[in-house]
Amino acid sequence: MKIEAAVLSHTKGPFSLQTIELNTELHPEEILVKIVATGLCHTDLAIRDEQIPFNIPAILGHEGAGTVEKIGSSVTKVKIGDHVILAPASCGKCSYCKSGHPSYCIDFFPLNLGSGKRADGSCPYHDHSGQEVSGFFFGQSSFATYSLVAENNVVKVQNDVPLEILGPLGCGLQTGAGSVLNVLNPQAGESIVISGVGPVGLAGIMAAKAAGCTTIIAVDVHDNRLELAKELGATHAINSKNVVVSEEINTKIHPGGVHYALDTTGRSEVINQVVGSLRFMGKCVVVAVPPTPTMEVDNAIFTMGRSIQYVVEGDSVPDIFIPQLINLYKKGLFPFDKLIRFYEFDQINQAIEDSEKGITLKAVLRMPK
Repeated sequence: MKIEAAVLSHTKGPFSLQTIELNTELHPEEILVKIVATGLCHTDLAIRDEQIPFNIPAILGHEGAGTVEKIGSSVTKVKIGDHVILAPASCGKCSYCKSGHPSYCIDFFPLNLGSGKRADGSCPYHDHSGQEVSGFFFGQSSFATYSLVAENNVVKVQNDVPLEILGPLGCGLQTGAGSVLNVLNPQAGESIVISGVGPVGLAGIMAAKAAGCTTIIAVDVHDNRLELAKELGATHAINSKNVVVSEEINTKIHPGGVHYALDTTGRSEVINQVVGSLRFMGKCVVVAVPPTPTMEVDNAIFTMGRSIQYVVEGDSVPDIFIPQLINLYKKGLFPFDKLIRFYEFDQINQAIEDSEKGITLKAVLRMPK
């Protein structure tokens, strides 16, 4: 079948809308999803900018939501017409998947950032000249009107929330919220500092508020984002251009240090500041792809039981956690729709430009109806 896709043909170049031929002879475990909308994530741009390797030309996109169009012979999780969110791929069979940690699947990299083909080497995506186009980016390649995915990486959802807002729950928002709720697991009355209040950090702030944290400190260099952070649940906001974060927290906001930290920047200088804001035995979670190959952290920070952990995709089980986030949204406790700005599919490059300029927090591309 012919589909429309935003194809990255050259690294560091724009995306171009192309008509792609998609072979819809499904393998037994595969599902064809008609994409309603898909979020734009920083990782898509990391591929464009060669920070993460992936075979080009490629269809990227990994925050898709849509309806089931066709299912393979062994699929039992969904039926045709079901509403689904697409999450990262996992094998479902390894010890990590079976113990509730599919984000650390033994095959995470080949399934999500691999060859752009199926495991058997076949490629169902071809351009007008017959050239193969890489797909299966994070198991989905949702910058397209249709996506071919495996049963393991679809999350069935109820149809009482608009599908067009749900895609970002599959990656960025579950990363921020899951890092707080699944990994740090704060108790009511505890404290947290969150550095970098883009979509991932703001998801963490909303999650911390939902968990009952009474001190939620947002750190960023953009005052407008800090204002939004306060609207969404932050009790304090620090512009790190103006003060030393660790001193501000330890001497003024929360003497003795906070229980937890979530860093979404990946920058050594920021991580040192938030880890330096931790109390004894405090824990920092880092979720960002670092801008440099190495991270420099003062070893003295680790005295008295402080720790740092890198977390992937919020260490969530998407089939369980994403419906939980939707329930929080319906109760008014996780208003992630306030982060979203919609663009039509053919505005993808404008959405990227606006996101990189900070005009837009979470761009969501709506597919033509």
